[in-house]
Amino acid sequence: MPVAERRLNARREMEKLRKAGVDVQPVEIEGRTIARSFWGKGWCTHLESFGDFSNRLPRGRTYVRNGSVCHLAIAPGEIDAIVSGSELYNVEVRIDELKKAKWKTLKQRCTGRIGSLVELLQGRLSDEIMGVVADRENGLFPLPGEIRFQCDCPDWAGMCKHIAAVMYGIGARLDTRPELLFLLRGVDHDELIASDAAADAIAGTGSSRTRRRSLDARNLEGVFGVELEDTPRPPAKTPKPKRTRQKAAPQKVGAKTGHPAGPGTTTSPEKAAPKPAPKRTRKRKPFKPTARAVANLRNRLGMTRPQFARAVGVSTQTVKNWEEATGPLNPNAKGLAGLNRLHEQAGR
Repeated sequence: MPVAERRLNARREMEKLRKAGVDVQPVEIEGRTIARSFWGKGWCTHLESFGDFSNRLPRGRTYVRNGSVCHLAIAPGEIDAIVSGSELYNVEVRIDELKKAKWKTLKQRCTGRIGSLVELLQGRLSDEIMGVVADRENGLFPLPGEIRFQCDCPDWAGMCKHIAAVMYGIGARLDTRPELLFLLRGVDHDELIASDAAADAIAGTGSSRTRRRSLDARNLEGVFGVELEDTPRPPAKTPKPKRTRQKAAPQKVGAKTGHPAGPGTTTSPEKAAPKPAPKRTRKRKPFKPTARAVANLRNRLGMTRPQFARAVGVSTQTVKNWEEATGPLNPNAKGLAGLNRLHEQAGR
């Protein structure tokens, strides 16, 4: 079957899936270069560095370049794809979560050296940090033993050309959405960012270099999947002048009134006005997490999703999932505690 006819049939099948409600995500490559960014090229170069893959991956280059990867979806620990061959084939790739000890070491080596989320996702890092995250054995990219894959095509090879095309397609996808690598490995990229620099970037304070990063980020809405919403500015509050009370000095009886003063008698100080009774603060009810409640709480606080996620102590993707959920929410203990804390703050 000619390639043009195969691709036409594949488009028809993908259109059927779209109408059935499937979020079809094709891999589209312009020219012959599969990956151009630090993360995309890093993924492809890393896989090609292993002998198990280097001999098999080239079979998929032509497939990914001519648009045969009709669908590629990345989720925590898994990639599901559809590749057009003589017919449509389903490919599944499973990748182990990054080991906690390895992630802890990565965070320790990166602490204080990555200033902003945009800087991290753009790959604008020092050579030292780029070497840490892309380290062949101890970096973010998976080792061959951590990758498992299968395809329902009749080719019994360990890695068929359809799987090879998907592996290159992942690199192409990381060009535009590098945060998916962290999602795939089950870690939160926010943890690599220095907390003090991140807070300064949000508040617009700190060094001039940090402020410059914050301003540049405003022009990057939609790039790399980073949500940079316009943050509503609260009206400036004028400080109220403090009121000072002057105490009246005690006067001797009869000093100016003409009445005789008894021995040792003086007037008592003016009676102070009764102090108002302390206001009783009613404890707010615990926050009930629902999609609408989370969205309303964030809007009341005037926060963007990334700001809200940092305040709660979860990832931006988690906040997005909460707000777009259709069923009941079941946040973990950390997330629930953060939501309750902001709930109390919003009620003050």
